[in-house]
This record gives sequence, C-alpha cells and structure tokens, in this order.
Amino acid sequence: MVSKPYLSIIIPAHNEAERLPPSLEKISSFLAKQDYSTEVIVVENGSTDETLAVAQSFLPRMDNLFVFSEQERGKGLAVKRGMLEAVGKFRFLCDADLSMPIDQVTRFLPPQLEICDVAIGSRELPASRRIGEPKYRHFIGRIFNTMVRWLVLPGIQDTQCGFKCFRGEVAEAVFPLQNLKGMSFDAEALFIARRMGFKIREVPIDWYFDPDSRVRLVKDSMRMAFDLLRIRWNALQGQYDT
Repeated sequence: MVSKPYLSIIIPAHNEAERLPPSLEKISSFLAKQDYSTEVIVVENGSTDETLAVAQSFLPRMDNLFVFSEQERGKGLAVKRGMLEAVGKFRFLCDADLSMPIDQVTRFLPPQLEICDVAIGSRELPASRRIGEPKYRHFIGRIFNTMVRWLVLPGIQDTQCGFKCFRGEVAEAVFPLQNLKGMSFDAEALFIARRMGFKIREVPIDWYFDPDSRVRLVKDSMRMAFDLLRIRWNALQGQYDT
C-alpha cells in the first residue's frame, strides 16, 4: 500500500456490480485532481453477483486501489475490515452508490473543516439538502434517529448517513472494538468514539436518494432498533472498555 496516504476512501460493497463501476470512475477522476496522496479500499462482502470481479477489474487502471473480500455478509463487517486495512491520515467511509457527490469529501478535510476526531455527513443540518427522498422514508428515519439519540448518542441528528471521516488514530482505536456486523455499526462506532472521549462533528451534505437502496425499511429498522439495546448492553458488560 501507499505509505501513509493523506486520505483513504473505504467502500463497503455487497452486490454492487452495477453501481460500483460508475462510482469508482468518479472517485478516480476526482482523486486525480487532488494534490495529496490517496488510497481507495473496496471491501466486497458476501456478494452473490460479480462485485468482487468488477472491483478487481479496476486494479490495472487505479494504482491506488486495493480490493478485499469477506465471505460473510454485513456492512459493519466490511467497514471494520476497510478501516483497519487503511493507513491514511484520514479514513473516509463512502457508500458505493455515491449518494453524496464525491467532491464534497473536501467538506470533511482541512482547510474546509478544522481537524476533528470524527466528522460525519448529516442530512439534517440547515445547510444540508435531501434530494428525491420520499417523505415516508424520511419520517421513518427520523423515528429511528430519535431512538438513537435517546439510547446511545444524544445530540447527533444523523448517525446513519453513509459518509463519515475518522482520523487514522481514532479509527485504529475505535474499530477493533466495533462488533455489530449489520447496518447499526454506525451508531456503535460513534458510541465507542464518544465513550473514548473523541469529538464528533456533523457536516452538512447534499444527499441524493437512490431508489435502489439496500435498506429494507421495516425489517432493517426493527433490527437496528434492537441493536441499539445491544450497544447499551455491550457497554454495561464492558465490551467497549479499553
């Protein structure tokens, strides 16, 4: 890998054979224009399509691309692998659908943002924009976020947006303790970070709704709500103690 790149972009990819190629093209084009060193890490996990082969097909044309594979399905599992394989000063979690334009990654980095421990994309700040999202999905998302704020992360308005930036040292402290394999990993990782005393800052973004979302609204929301209780229980059991 590149020796200590400035920015690592981590992309979890489950059954993303169709959406991944245009996203990698856009990421590659954007990074080519930057004056800092970078790496891109794709972690394929449990796909039943050609995601792994598609990702590997970009290796000859992206010399800063690294592709890993996990047999088991789970976004949390893939993100943990990617964050710990990365070596960047800043490690940016990026959804494969690029529902946030990639050029907005600069909002998470100096000089646009002063260096902070964890910067998370937020769709709920006054300067944020949500484009094309059905109102019922936004409503259900707000219900879940209310539960997150009550149970684990008071004060944070949007824990589930798929764009987050961790300082390298923070990622190396937090992700070895993160153990939820599913979509609630966001809340768990942020809970651990705050518990360790790291500061979390929300960053306004433009977010475009993708009708091909991998989120199964009712089923995943119920599972994620149960996971919030698991986070509290894990904390009581000392699983997040260093």
